[in-house]
Amino acid sequence: MHIHILGICGTFMGGLAVIARQMGYQVSGSDQNVYPPMSTQLQEQGIELMNGYRAENLEVTPDLVIIGNALSRGNPEVEEVLNRGLNYMSGPQWLAEHVLHDKWVLGVAGTHGKTTTSSMLSWILEHQGFNPGFLIGGIPLNFGISARLDGGAENKSGFFVIEADEYDSAFFDKRSKFVHYRPRTAILNNLEYDHADIFPDLDAIKRQFHHLVRTIPGEGLIISPEVDENINDVLAMGCWTPVEHTSINGTATWNANLLKADGSQFAVMFEGNEQGVVDWKLTGEHNVYNALSAITAANHIGILPKDAIAALGQFVNVKRRMEVLATINGVTLYDDFAHHPTAIATTLDGLRKQVGDDARIVAIVEPRSNTMRLGIHTETLAKSLAHADLAIMYQPMNLDWDLSKLTQYADNIEVYQSIESIIAKLKVEACAGGHFVLMSNGSFGGIYQRLQDEL
Repeated sequence: MHIHILGICGTFMGGLAVIARQMGYQVSGSDQNVYPPMSTQLQEQGIELMNGYRAENLEVTPDLVIIGNALSRGNPEVEEVLNRGLNYMSGPQWLAEHVLHDKWVLGVAGTHGKTTTSSMLSWILEHQGFNPGFLIGGIPLNFGISARLDGGAENKSGFFVIEADEYDSAFFDKRSKFVHYRPRTAILNNLEYDHADIFPDLDAIKRQFHHLVRTIPGEGLIISPEVDENINDVLAMGCWTPVEHTSINGTATWNANLLKADGSQFAVMFEGNEQGVVDWKLTGEHNVYNALSAITAANHIGILPKDAIAALGQFVNVKRRMEVLATINGVTLYDDFAHHPTAIATTLDGLRKQVGDDARIVAIVEPRSNTMRLGIHTETLAKSLAHADLAIMYQPMNLDWDLSKLTQYADNIEVYQSIESIIAKLKVEACAGGHFVLMSNGSFGGIYQRLQDEL
């Protein structure tokens, strides 16, 4: 069977392509943004990539076309599919029908932390010999690949970990992706207003999260932070599943007592009893919450907290999540997949607590997510950069709002219109050393390698 995927280099669609290939299907796909790491991963799997959307890409007629949610009517390849009456469906529907239908699904939902928490949970299961299948919106470095059907034909555990995204499924299916997945174990990490291009307000997102809650069986489990009022609002709409809460320095069933302020060491408590201490390289309270959720989910399928804690001690974070690219002449250069002001704030807070008040932090931000491109979070975006001594914002020509508005709310922000001018500025700043955090959920004009070369 030949499957052709439109939007194949997206993190979700790329992972789906890998799974389809592992199932023995012939897989091809097209995208307008073909760049590493996803393009490299796909090519290594023997998947044919086509750069750009064209009707000619379908000259060899596939048995099925899977259409990504970034594509819409007017796209030449979409129009060819419709005009020729080719068989098509959304990625989440295909995954649900062909992969998840007979699995114990552990779904990780929330505005932030889905990729990291999914990676932690997958690694805990792997560490304990469960060899799970997974589909994650990034590349967890413990595995080196973003998706797999399972850990091998000789050991089909039946567990599948999936990053459960609230974004819509396709132009012809406006339900959130996660409604298709029907998890038995569900992590609801947090909930904030995001995806302003498809959700008019926070209440619209809450309704989609409640659709997810409606699909979780009564014998399943929901895991959520005790203090997240938006998640609590969703559960108050109706909940038919047991809920276990998490907290930091609090009183929830699952609680983390911080032993270091930066979150690099904390005791895991269950009903007031210590289960062990996580001592790892990650920082930030957001990652402590992620870890607690992963430990709780693993406990639901029978993995003891002490064993999950041992696994997290060997956890390597996801590619592009505060990934150290290089240390050059006193400058440590990080790559962080920032997509929302809260993610920026928690990441910089964790770094500040790790390196101390005397170290210089320079944040370099490309506002590339749909929500940030629309200027929805102007004031909160400015304030999210408070822990940086200097915040450099990239204003590309096609951005819909003027980033100079940010300077009304903070005095550490400078705006630049080109990658070249940013690199020139950073070369000057590099003389004083420090921690340079490149924050974007895209390729950022190739600045990652270019800056290393210049430094």
